[in-house]
Amino acid sequence: MKDVKKRVEELTRELNEHNYRYYVLDNPVISDAEYDCLFRELVELEEKYPQYRRPDSPTQRVGAEPLEAFGTLVHRTPMLSLENAMNEGEIRDFIRRVRKELGENKNLTWVGEPKLDGLGVELIYEKGIFTAGATRGDGYRGENITQNLKTIRQIP
Repeated sequence: MKDVKKRVEELTRELNEHNYRYYVLDNPVISDAEYDCLFRELVELEEKYPQYRRPDSPTQRVGAEPLEAFGTLVHRTPMLSLENAMNEGEIRDFIRRVRKELGENKNLTWVGEPKLDGLGVELIYEKGIFTAGATRGDGYRGENITQNLKTIRQIP
């Protein structure tokens, strides 16, 4: 059990460092696939040994604190993360959870899309006019990047 606790602490520390490098420094040192493997290992350990889950665990939050240099915007609807499905069994489990939550409905329609890495942003429009935008940040507050977004012609 001591080894499990130590491994949870190591993974928490390592993943928090990778999150900082990715979200704050924009300078990741491992691939998304490598990160996902470490994250999945931590999730599995925390599920099996919940007594070792730490308050600073990356499984307990999304993204990173917004950088104050940009100013912050509060998201009207939280921008939370979805779980990955890496194989057919995990997709079936997801469908089972959705059906359980929504009730058995034979008329559900599913759409699958590949996950593309990039910056998640919230775009705010008032009366059809773009007025503000923010990064995902911690899921509840993001960096106000309105001026940066106004330089992107593809944003109406």
